[in-house]
Amino acid sequence: MSRSLVLAGVAAAILAAGAFWATRPTTPPAFSLAAEAQEATAEQIAMVPDMALGAADAPVTVIEYASFTCPHCATFHKDVWPRLKADYIDTGKVRFIHREVYFDRYGLWAAMIARCGGGTERYFGIADMIYDGQKDWIGDGQANTVAGNLRRLGLAAGIGEDALESCLNDAEMAQAMVATYQKHATEHGVNSTPTLVIDGESHSNMSYNQLRDLLDARLGN
Repeated sequence: MSRSLVLAGVAAAILAAGAFWATRPTTPPAFSLAAEAQEATAEQIAMVPDMALGAADAPVTVIEYASFTCPHCATFHKDVWPRLKADYIDTGKVRFIHREVYFDRYGLWAAMIARCGGGTERYFGIADMIYDGQKDWIGDGQANTVAGNLRRLGLAAGIGEDALESCLNDAEMAQAMVATYQKHATEHGVNSTPTLVIDGESHSNMSYNQLRDLLDARLGN
């Protein structure tokens, strides 16, 4: 997925769409948040920690900027992610960070569910479910359909109904997620997904073999 990230406009559109109305599978109601994009505060950034796997002292750090509604991101997580994890993350060579990009409200809703699971391992497990079932939960693309499907996905992931409702109606968290996303995406000049930032250097979507070559060069292999 390649789109211009006009961050203020994206944020306004997402936030105007409202928080998830978890109590019933209908279009979420609007909630009152500033229309203009706000600079992330330290408190907001602390609310949205990076989701990372791999040794903290790994010699190479890879940051993936991805949207849960991006088909190319789903393909990356199907074809590239398992091999990257097995060959580099699990072996202590790479520290991997997954950062969410919100092109639309549905991507934000999905990210809120992923973060509702609690803990890094559960986050990545739920993220796998979201990517694997992307076409199914997006369905016909209507808000009511997406809301109901994502709610069912969260329940299937083992999130309790009360916890799910609390997470998906947390307007403060939604605002913090968007503000933090804006900060990170601006810092790295992200304008498409997936974008891979390898030790501070940005790269567009690539195959596993291309990524392997870049990582091996960094590792001196």
